[in-house]
Amino acid sequence: MNLAHLLARTARIFPERPALAFGDLEWSSYAGLAERAARIAGGLRGTMHLRAGDRVALFMANRPEYLEILYAIWHAGLVAVPINGRLHPREVARIVADAAASLLVVAGEVSDDWQIWIDCTPALRIVSVDGAEYVQLVGGTPMPVVERARDDLAWLFYTSGTTGQPKGVMLSHGNLLAMTLAYFPDVDQATAQDSIVYAAPMSHGAGMYNFPNVLVGARHVVPESGSFDPPEIVELSRRYGRVTMFAAPTMVHRLVDHVAASGGDGQGIRTIVYGGGPMYLAGIERAIAVLGDRFVQIYGQGESPMTITALSRAHLADRRHPRYGERIASVGVAHSVVEVIVADGQGQPLPPGENGEVLVRGETVMHGYWRNGEASAEALRGGWLHTGDVGSFDGDGFLTLRDRSKDVIISGGTNIYPREVEEVLLRCPGVAEVAVVGRPSAEWGEAVVAFVVRRPGSPVSDEELDRLCLAALARYKRPRDYFFVSALPKNNYGKVLKTELRRRLQHSGEG
Repeated sequence: MNLAHLLARTARIFPERPALAFGDLEWSSYAGLAERAARIAGGLRGTMHLRAGDRVALFMANRPEYLEILYAIWHAGLVAVPINGRLHPREVARIVADAAASLLVVAGEVSDDWQIWIDCTPALRIVSVDGAEYVQLVGGTPMPVVERARDDLAWLFYTSGTTGQPKGVMLSHGNLLAMTLAYFPDVDQATAQDSIVYAAPMSHGAGMYNFPNVLVGARHVVPESGSFDPPEIVELSRRYGRVTMFAAPTMVHRLVDHVAASGGDGQGIRTIVYGGGPMYLAGIERAIAVLGDRFVQIYGQGESPMTITALSRAHLADRRHPRYGERIASVGVAHSVVEVIVADGQGQPLPPGENGEVLVRGETVMHGYWRNGEASAEALRGGWLHTGDVGSFDGDGFLTLRDRSKDVIISGGTNIYPREVEEVLLRCPGVAEVAVVGRPSAEWGEAVVAFVVRRPGSPVSDEELDRLCLAALARYKRPRDYFFVSALPKNNYGKVLKTELRRRLQHSGEG
């Protein structure tokens, strides 16, 4: 079982079908893409003498070459280590060293500085897709697909490390194939007429959605910018039609703002799958109002990629349901390939309506953390993946996330879930973004505080926000202080760094 067979199969059945585009430029057919991947694979095993199971790290922004390199890696029986292209070289060096990568593929000029950063991995070779060595790989001799077992490592995904050093999540060919097959019943019906646009980093969730689209022979479009630019996305959607994409909630908000300001209607966009961070009720309501019923939500983690729960297009469109508001604020129901429970501290399932930790087991759950047995045992204890997320089910099996367990505020012995407070604050038209955290309190243990980003020109005050909270929440849940800031600290994936906000409170002497 080798993921490379997905591309090889489609290339045999539909050789002339457009496979890859770079902006408006048609870059390759499926036959051409498979041929290039086979040639690069031959060079990796022949010229570069890599062996089955060796790791190849990818560090660059989205480019057409990204897809062919991924499939060449699997074709050759190697392991892909995609790294977010926005990381600092020092962060890249730590990941490359931890993975013991044999090859690092980058874009642009390979300078001496790179070798200085990577000197902790003496055997490492660096190849640029813009260099002569890569041209030689593409022009090499093709090789047959190297067979791999279901449990063989395919993708080594490094967590974002918001609470510590990133850990390498081991995902096998079987894990990713199960994720691929679950896409069709649980997320969207990909077809050959679709075009998937890589607006988010291909090193993460967006790149993982290549599989179902390769399987059906859809077109893969890499924006010329190599990143997310709302006007460019709108133009590509008009150009290709039936566009699908994966987007983080922050990207959805930017796209919605652009379409609303330009008076458009999202022509050409078929499906936007959103996930990777909290989508608040006010945000998805506005997105649907502007763009219509084009949305699907997924909830997953690197440890169970893209596959814990899904909130379907049908559920997001079912406005007549008596609990519609509650449902669209949820993350949907369990994917078809996993079991999901909400459990107490002893791992025992809790009934609907009670909050506990979200646990997952099934075909998509990782094999563990790379070279980290202790962390693997802790995360997978009892045969379940412990997500660290707190949530509850309703009676129909819809999961609502409350918060990360580490972000729950305990004030006076009572749990307060920051997301509940954030949802209320975001109802204020003058609030663009908000993050709620706990501040140490000698009297209560922790006190609730809110960091608020105003919309441009908004005069919103803490008194106005306090009135809003008191009208919707128990008094003890309202923030004791509001800090108005120009921006919230975020990592390279757009997630708010609440650890950084707590650090700021500590170092500012607040409380």
